[in-house]
Amino acid sequence: MTKTVLTFILLFIVLIPAQAVIFNNLILFNVALPLVFIYLIISLPITLSTNWAMTIGFVTGMVVDIFSDTAGMNALACTILAFVRKPVYHLYMSYDDDLSGFRPSIATMGPAAYMKYLLTMVFIYCFTVFTIEAFQFFNFRLLILRTIFSTMFTLIIIYAIDSLSFKRS
Repeated sequence: MTKTVLTFILLFIVLIPAQAVIFNNLILFNVALPLVFIYLIISLPITLSTNWAMTIGFVTGMVVDIFSDTAGMNALACTILAFVRKPVYHLYMSYDDDLSGFRPSIATMGPAAYMKYLLTMVFIYCFTVFTIEAFQFFNFRLLILRTIFSTMFTLIIIYAIDSLSFKRS
């Protein structure tokens, strides 16, 4: 448990400033924005209660909002992401697997199941945050483009981060 808390704190200290300084300025073709900090919420242990996960998601999103000057968009989207974390996990893994206390990763879920879990979670987050940002469906094509390409860009970076931690352990 202590190792999980320390890992989360270290990831928080590294990923939030990296998102604010590096990834917010790394936009491809004016559509794809990597939202790497959501790895914090995606990798929370499944046994963590939904209330705690939503609190952590809200605080994480609020800190990113403060750094990015986005007025609560990330806080809402992170809270929603934390809420759907367990049901999405159970789409790809059996209910017995959450009793182990492991956090979702390539090592615990396997590459195929983890990729599906990661794709679903990143898509939910990207769609939520870009819909909140647009607050309308006026330019639906741009909304879909931003959602799809940001999902792919974020997915590649998060999968690489998790692969590095898998190789190390």
